[in-house]
Amino acid sequence: MSAPKAITSRANPVYREIRALFEDKRVRRESGLTLLDGEHLIQLARAAGARLSRIVATPAAVGKMEVWLDSCPDVEGVIVDADLFRSLTPTRTPSGIMAVVAIPQPRQRIPEFSVLLEDIQDPGNLGALIRCAAAAGAQAVYLSPGCSEAWSPKALRGGQGAQFLVDIHEHAALVEVVSNLPGPCHAAVLGTAPSLYELDLKGPCAFAFGNEGAGLGDALLSVCRPFTIPMPGRTESLNVAAAAAVCLFERVRQLAASPGASG
Repeated sequence: MSAPKAITSRANPVYREIRALFEDKRVRRESGLTLLDGEHLIQLARAAGARLSRIVATPAAVGKMEVWLDSCPDVEGVIVDADLFRSLTPTRTPSGIMAVVAIPQPRQRIPEFSVLLEDIQDPGNLGALIRCAAAAGAQAVYLSPGCSEAWSPKALRGGQGAQFLVDIHEHAALVEVVSNLPGPCHAAVLGTAPSLYELDLKGPCAFAFGNEGAGLGDALLSVCRPFTIPMPGRTESLNVAAAAAVCLFERVRQLAASPGASG
């Protein structure tokens, strides 16, 4: 293991490479790399088999860095001062340690349970939706070309590392995806029937969720099975992440009630 590099200048080429990964999605896409902020995300990525290439830490977190470098001898260590580190993270209270990691490629398989996301704009919302999908047991998440980037630092923070637990298919043609799924794709629509609680979700299926304001487009809706989420209160709609949690965990409930069902 070579000694970590110490960086104190914004002009340093290594710092500029890391900074580009933080702020430029084109660089992330072309390099196939992204930034993980904090030990929790690094641990999840490592457990999922993701390849780390750099550990970046402030002087106060060098001890944590050394533990990681001991277990990953082929990984480069970089020490940056606290001000430089703050410029590499979207958080107000920086963790002091981050990693450069290779973005995993999704497996090409037909999932029993999947989630389709159309034009989700907010990276925090997108991360939360991916986290919800992973928690509910989805194997794959398909993102339309109009979605925010799944592997941006903000989306990764919103997902708390869930991106490493499911197959993420970005820039997916969602209508075509639906045609290749092994079961129906359900979509919540206001004022329609049946109710979510009347659906049989124990077999292969998918759910589609749309843009925070506009919802699902007509083309995707036309290939989905509409249902409604009962809302006895006076609110007419739910935030997309809340709606996803209600829907996806209804499938979890149904499977728990029928131990012999698939999933």
